[in-house]
Amino acid sequence: MNVQQQTEEYIASQPEPKRGDMQTLHRHILQILPGCKLWFEDGRNAEGRIVSNPNVGYGSYTIKYANGTTREFFQVGMSANTTGISIYILGIKDKKYLAQTYGKEIGKANVTGYCIKFNNLKDINIDILEAAIRDGVEITNEN
Repeated sequence: MNVQQQTEEYIASQPEPKRGDMQTLHRHILQILPGCKLWFEDGRNAEGRIVSNPNVGYGSYTIKYANGTTREFFQVGMSANTTGISIYILGIKDKKYLAQTYGKEIGKANVTGYCIKFNNLKDINIDILEAAIRDGVEITNEN
């Protein structure tokens, strides 16, 4: 099964209204990042144990570890959680940036260093979410 099929199957497996919200977000992110690399992480580690929720990933950047090694990973991620949806914007070095820049305007969401978590799409301002994604990707690409 290819990444596109895994992504569609994962989104389709979610209950409504989360499924519809994730389909809408998926389309929006693909419009923000046209032609980006699409990822699907099933949440399992190398031993096959579940260590996180599955993620749909978009784009690509290089993670640089303290020991000098590097790894390619997605820039933006989307995941279902028990209460709603999480959007991850990875690679922003300033862990206060998202919360300070978008936290007050985005609506009913919990904004942390790299994650924007909300219950339903109707609870947030999608234009602000899109701006945060664009901004985060731009900042990551500058680093």
